[in-house]
Amino acid sequence: MEYTVQKLGKLAGISTRTLRYYDEIGILKPARINSSGYRIYGQEEVNRLQQILFYRELGVSLDQIKEIITSPTFNPTAALIEHREKLLEKRKQLDILISNVEKTIASQEGRIEMSDQEKFEGFKQKLLDENEKKYGKEIREKYGDEQVERSNQQFKNMTQEQYEALQKIEREMFDTLKEAMAAGDPGSEAAQKAADLHRQWISFAWGNYNKEAHAGVAQMYVADERFKAYYDKVQPGLAEFLRDAILIYTNK
Repeated sequence: MEYTVQKLGKLAGISTRTLRYYDEIGILKPARINSSGYRIYGQEEVNRLQQILFYRELGVSLDQIKEIITSPTFNPTAALIEHREKLLEKRKQLDILISNVEKTIASQEGRIEMSDQEKFEGFKQKLLDENEKKYGKEIREKYGDEQVERSNQQFKNMTQEQYEALQKIEREMFDTLKEAMAAGDPGSEAAQKAADLHRQWISFAWGNYNKEAHAGVAQMYVADERFKAYYDKVQPGLAEFLRDAILIYTNK
């Protein structure tokens, strides 16, 4: 079946302006232009639009979507399987938050008692899911599933007081790092204090401390662009400076 811009927009629930824009940027070209100058879309374009909207729903930018779906190695079926997995993860997170809201309502109505720890379970799980999405593969390959699951459980079991203490340590670490960077010496007292604060910070999740693992994480902060960006957004060069300070701290 074929569709004009108006009919396809109505079918997909998007504006004709959006479809024209997708044509302009080369992410969804019509199958052909008819004799009257109208864009005509066929089944292939309908399927591609569905993929685009799946990616948009998952928060992927148009530039990234274009790169993905125009790749010669793009596999529509594999992409749909990936969409399904990500949407199931999203549903799982929503289910946790809905359950948390329902329990909070019941607690406020006096029907159940709810611990302070339970009140934040849904938000903690969201952070874990986001970290898994961003860094899970690398972390699991480096430290193994058992260590990752143990760390995740440690994080989920944190009380609100412990979580606030963790955030305080991270803020202090960044402030100390910026101060130490101004002096330019990763072996300075301030830099080594920052490295120790980082040890305290990661120990919250790890449950125990290992110098080799600490040094390995520091190296990864520089080697992996995503970790590097997390620190360098505070101050350019911060990831490398922290790595050097930690390597001195751990004698590596």
